[in-house]
Amino acid sequence: MPAVGGMLPGDEKKEYPGNLTPFVMVTCIVAAMGGLIFGYDIGISGGVTSMDSFLEEFFPKVYRKKNLMATKNQYCKYDSPTLTMFTSSLYLAALLASIVASTVTRKFGRRLSMLFGGVLFCSGAIINGFAKAVWMLILGRVLLGFGIGFTNQSVPLYLSEMAPYRFRGALNIGFQLSITVGILIANVLNYFFAKIKGGWGWRLSLGGAMVPALIITIGSLVLPDTPNSMIERGQHEEAKKKLQRVRGVEDVEEEFQDLVAASQASKTVEHPWTNLLQRKYRPHLTMAILIPFFQQLTGINVIMFYAPVLFNTIGFKTNASLMSAVITGSVNVAATIVSIYGVDKWGRRFLFLEGGIQMLICQAVVTAAIAAKFGVSGIAEDLPQWYAIVVVLFICIYVAGFAWSWGPLGWLVPSEIFPLEIRSAAQSMNVSVNMIFTFAVAQVFLMMLCHLKFGLFIFFAFFVCIMTVFVYFFLPETKGIPIEEMGKVWKTHWYWSRFVTDSEYHIGALEMGKGGQTDRKGIN
Repeated sequence: MPAVGGMLPGDEKKEYPGNLTPFVMVTCIVAAMGGLIFGYDIGISGGVTSMDSFLEEFFPKVYRKKNLMATKNQYCKYDSPTLTMFTSSLYLAALLASIVASTVTRKFGRRLSMLFGGVLFCSGAIINGFAKAVWMLILGRVLLGFGIGFTNQSVPLYLSEMAPYRFRGALNIGFQLSITVGILIANVLNYFFAKIKGGWGWRLSLGGAMVPALIITIGSLVLPDTPNSMIERGQHEEAKKKLQRVRGVEDVEEEFQDLVAASQASKTVEHPWTNLLQRKYRPHLTMAILIPFFQQLTGINVIMFYAPVLFNTIGFKTNASLMSAVITGSVNVAATIVSIYGVDKWGRRFLFLEGGIQMLICQAVVTAAIAAKFGVSGIAEDLPQWYAIVVVLFICIYVAGFAWSWGPLGWLVPSEIFPLEIRSAAQSMNVSVNMIFTFAVAQVFLMMLCHLKFGLFIFFAFFVCIMTVFVYFFLPETKGIPIEEMGKVWKTHWYWSRFVTDSEYHIGALEMGKGGQTDRKGIN
């Protein structure tokens, strides 16, 4: 359906020569490791907050409510503003850091931003591992958040810039794959650390974040800069040699000239943040805000960083709930690999739409299952094994739907659609919106669970329905289109074409006038 999907039949795609070289594969794999720190934190925080020894030391009110009080209301036993602040403070810090990271990424390159992220995350992990009071936990979480703000800003851009356009989707999803691997590793570690005698296993869980932090720190020191970033900083000769090595061919002149033209155009923009508000960037701004907004309102972070708490709440014992989180984490990794295989074959829109429908069905089933057993009172006696299996099964199918759609594509699509002159600012906006709503959902989830009860899943299902309709009508297909050519998908879209025209895009004029040279904003 081209009118909705984007490109019209008459449009030709520009093709640059280049191969998927071992050099590119290795650099993209190393850079994608930046997702490990984000994933490890998502997985570790939910598991730690379900450990009795951790709750008893730092959140005694929650511990007493969970274990000592007579209440059987499963919906409300974790409702604590301090506990949610422990989890969500990270995302507020990441929001602030992403704004600073925009300037660092643009002026000093993507690698330096990754380095800052790794060092800050490592510092936060050390403080959390040795924490003696709640303020130390919060301080550690804030430093972790600063680290995530820098890496989430730079890594998706780095991957999109290094990857040949035909493989950009698969290589960029390496970032999301490493997030899911981080979540799985954290879930497995929580399961075993919770069994440690003496109740200090949570220190290993929190302090273990140093390992992924060191991986991205060391990785950022050995990675090459992207040709786009080098051109942006005036290193043209080095950039051309790097582009030849990255693409694995000598003939890179056309792509190189397009990148230089895009860089020159970007330098005429003095205020990229203000520039974002221009009419011709309306589709980019819309996607930079709505894609991360919708990604968080799928309800996935509720499932992933509160999975042990959630499973504990619906009647599983602590070890069983941690094991259930390991299962969902494994499904998450496997489904992300499916996305890597299919994103450049089936396209972004297909995965978005299929994943949305799948999540919607699963949320309906989980809502019905929880409502049937817990009702509005939150009280249920002796949950049968088949019930537990059904809930975990449909949560796993839900996680799979997210992991091959909104999970990876929520980072991929924004990183590939922004023109060079607004790229750092727009990506910063993307990360900031993501962190604002991750913070908001983390901060209010336990309270919403207490008050909305099973209705919480209806709340998220409503947004999944809205976002699926949005993608169908307003997101064009970007599969197989060089980033320099991305302007075409907006200019031929049934709705966005009213904002983006050839006359507004100097690139479109250049392309038609010169027949070969496009100033379409580069891979940068």
